[in-house]
Amino acid sequence: MEQGPYKYIRDGNGKVSRVFRIGTRKSQLARIQTDSVAEKLKELYPELNLEIVGMSTLGDKILDTALSKIGEKSLFTKELENALERNEVDLVVHSLKDLPTTLPAGFTIGAVLKRENPHDAVVLHPKHVGKTLGTLPDSSVIGTSSLRRAAQLKKRFPHLEFKDIRGNLNTRLKKLDEKEDYAAIILAAAGLQRMGWDDRISQILGPEDCMYAVGQGALAVEVRARDLDILEMVSVLHHPETVLRCITERAFLRRLEGGCSVPVAVNTEVKDSQLYLTGAVYSLDGSDSLKETMQTSIAADDKSVDEEVDERVQRVGVTASKICGGAQDRAERLGIDLANLLLSKGAKEILTVARQLNDAR
Repeated sequence: MEQGPYKYIRDGNGKVSRVFRIGTRKSQLARIQTDSVAEKLKELYPELNLEIVGMSTLGDKILDTALSKIGEKSLFTKELENALERNEVDLVVHSLKDLPTTLPAGFTIGAVLKRENPHDAVVLHPKHVGKTLGTLPDSSVIGTSSLRRAAQLKKRFPHLEFKDIRGNLNTRLKKLDEKEDYAAIILAAAGLQRMGWDDRISQILGPEDCMYAVGQGALAVEVRARDLDILEMVSVLHHPETVLRCITERAFLRRLEGGCSVPVAVNTEVKDSQLYLTGAVYSLDGSDSLKETMQTSIAADDKSVDEEVDERVQRVGVTASKICGGAQDRAERLGIDLANLLLSKGAKEILTVARQLNDAR
């Protein structure tokens, strides 16, 4: 039964309890990701009533155009956020890399779950099994709809050609296997692993071959910022190291004003309480690039341990009140500082040209 903006159910004993509705894209991968979040919530709160609501997004509907050409930053998220705004769902599960670095007013990321493998993977056409990008024949065609992947790989593997490929994971694998158009396609390793398709991964691309997208491999739960009870409920899903890595990556991208339509890549790691961020920008063909690394301490400082963290503080869209505020601030600062360093070396010009060339394609 609906009462006001919320939904309730009555059990056999007449007890009324609230139903929390989770919005998700309809693709198989999105459902698997959402189910995994729902399972974690059920483990933590066995009494919880959850209902999963699937919906199609603009990015799922426009399948004949490269993502970077559509020019809409919230391709895979807008419909889900609309449902959240209309109280049709109470939380939404996304791949963090699909979420713009600036969220619409009234929304926040209430949980960033432990990151899976953030790297990209090579999936070969069956006839090329055993090869790598380096050993594929000259002029082999590689399918990817990501400017970031293409820019880096064109420079690294000049003997290959790159073509757009769209569709969800199932569609792309079908296009690869059933036609002779592509020798290989590049996909996020995390998605393949979540689908149980590890056996299709021929090669994982390390940072020397291809750095990953901001937020890649991490799942995010988006909620209404005013729903403090839901924020509190999902906050236990936060994985502190992933949160800090993703805050620094998102701050870097936001300062550069990058999105789907420009080639920006990152690599982060945490070692001995130090957060390291490597960030890069590329021209479309990868011939022009800027890449730098910076680091900051994310050790909890004594004064921040007892500090009341303001629950309403968002850092690049993320609310994480249980994680040391000082560490979050330093992570955000690191992203901004690294972006400023690249901007001072000419990143703006590289990205502007990339954007104009992409628009003209």
